[in-house]
Amino acid sequence: MPRGLSREEWLHALPRALVAGFVKTDKEFQSKGQTSGTTATFVIIDGWTITVASVGDSRCILDAQGGTVSLLTVDHRLEENVEERERVTASGGEVGRLSVVGGAEIGPLRCWPGGLCLSRSIGDIDVGEFIVPVPYVKQVKLSNAGGRLIIASDGIWDALSSEAAAKCCRGLPAELAAKQVVKEALRTRGLKDDTTCIVVDIIRPDQTIRHPSPPKKINKLKSLIFRKKAKDHPNKLTKQLSAVGMVEELFEEGSAMLSERLGNDSSGRRTSSSLFTCAICQVDLEPSEGISVHAGSIFSSSSKPWEGPFLCSDCRDKKDAMEGKRPSGVKVL
Repeated sequence: MPRGLSREEWLHALPRALVAGFVKTDKEFQSKGQTSGTTATFVIIDGWTITVASVGDSRCILDAQGGTVSLLTVDHRLEENVEERERVTASGGEVGRLSVVGGAEIGPLRCWPGGLCLSRSIGDIDVGEFIVPVPYVKQVKLSNAGGRLIIASDGIWDALSSEAAAKCCRGLPAELAAKQVVKEALRTRGLKDDTTCIVVDIIRPDQTIRHPSPPKKINKLKSLIFRKKAKDHPNKLTKQLSAVGMVEELFEEGSAMLSERLGNDSSGRRTSSSLFTCAICQVDLEPSEGISVHAGSIFSSSSKPWEGPFLCSDCRDKKDAMEGKRPSGVKVL
């Protein structure tokens, strides 16, 4: 944890820091001339607070105690995400299916040039910079009943729904649970491509995780005998179940615009040497060098170039290219 920050301040700053980290990593891919790319799902667990940042179609789900399954990521597949298709085309990309001999179109929607079926990733510079590395970020806080995270690549989710993945491994320890999810995906789909899975149980040190098991079958006579007893305490049972599965949402944002994701900082970010710092690559800048993330390519009366956070010229070029304001400076040989 950075010095000078409380735990609450650090957790509050994480979403912005993760956005900067993803974009910086993408720039490093570019600097090395690597044309390949990757999806990414990054999870930080601090006590009962979970922060997840993701690009692409790998996924993280939460199976809370009580059996409630929720998504902590968003799939950035062009086929399934209308908002992302609109953003890509507005930034200069073309979206369509693969054309074969005779003019027929097959397969999922892809971005051209390059033919990538995702709208966000790290790398993939041969496709175009409208395929952005800006992650969807979600932060939640569990009750002290805890829960289970299942983090897996797209091959798992092509075969299993979130609910099916959670259900097939309940009652198993984390390591065996991950193997069971992969086994179930292979049984369903029959393909081993992109079938990586990690399971993490978030529990108190003195507790073992318990997931609901299927209801036991009882005969009609027992049902008649115990029916009255079950009816006597419906409110108590409902309260217990709702308390067990409680999850508090702290933060959620998925915009691809850096000006919206990096926030406002009217005082600028200063280091101990009183220099401004680029919000993405963290290089020190003289006050006259920093370019506000809120400033347009052409300054207008509505822009506020004096408000931070600030970017170096290289990161500013990256931002403009991602938003389709200028051609990408990256050349692929």
